[in-house]
Amino acid sequence: MERVRAGRTLMDPAPSRRWPEGAKAAVLLSFDSDHETPSLRDGETSPGKMAAGEYGIRVAVPRILELLERYETKASFFIPAVCALLRPHEVPGYADAGHEVAVHGWIHERNTQLSHEQELDLLSRSLEVLHKQSGVRPVGIRTPSWDFSDSTLDVVRELGFLYDSSLMADDEPYELLADGVPTGVVEIPVEWIRDDAPYLMMDRFASLRPYTPPRELLRIWKDEFDGAYASGGVFQLTMHPHIIGHRSRLVVLEELLAYIREFDDVWVTTHAELADRVSAHLTPRDTES
Repeated sequence: MERVRAGRTLMDPAPSRRWPEGAKAAVLLSFDSDHETPSLRDGETSPGKMAAGEYGIRVAVPRILELLERYETKASFFIPAVCALLRPHEVPGYADAGHEVAVHGWIHERNTQLSHEQELDLLSRSLEVLHKQSGVRPVGIRTPSWDFSDSTLDVVRELGFLYDSSLMADDEPYELLADGVPTGVVEIPVEWIRDDAPYLMMDRFASLRPYTPPRELLRIWKDEFDGAYASGGVFQLTMHPHIIGHRSRLVVLEELLAYIREFDDVWVTTHAELADRVSAHLTPRDTES
């Protein structure tokens, strides 16, 4: 129970000091650019599987980048290193557009099945690839499984990550504890509610079917944003290019961005920038027990 738990909240107790220039809430958009890797991980290389993943980079990513530019919005792109190696232009494209590039495993591996040595090796190599291609060493990680193995937190600390964005113990950022001890690692929590995959994924052989009309997501995600705005908190959203990037779905993101931009007191930023800001509230090292 206590191996990895939520520590102190990293929210400034004074709402007026939480965000830059007196903003009332923070908005974080993220994209997990998985493309073909979930299939490649499992050795599935049929043309059909590859085509479904290829859509993400071939069609969806250009649409998403254009939309973000139009709304002057920075985002965080979590990308498996294999995707970066398959298409060396992708990561520089994100970086050149001013977006954050962050680690999302090597090949969308199931990290909970790995030993410490295996996990350290894959994430070390992932860091090296993304650093080389983007010109900036990533400071954040999102595990492909949205879960930790017995070793993940140790590896995250060994590799010097500022933040993780894989766990769900709060609506707002918090510090991770390891066996009750503060780690100095910021957790920017995710949630399935704020993810496109549970609503829109399709697998005809696994009886997985989209069950939510895309425009219903707008209502759900607007309610999540409104709640974050009312509480002075963080609205964090996770999407996948090959899922959200279809025409009848991307309109939902566009309408959400248009709605958010109606508020002139919202800080739209990257996961890295938010983690850097809230890190001021991490447990001081000299008071650790």
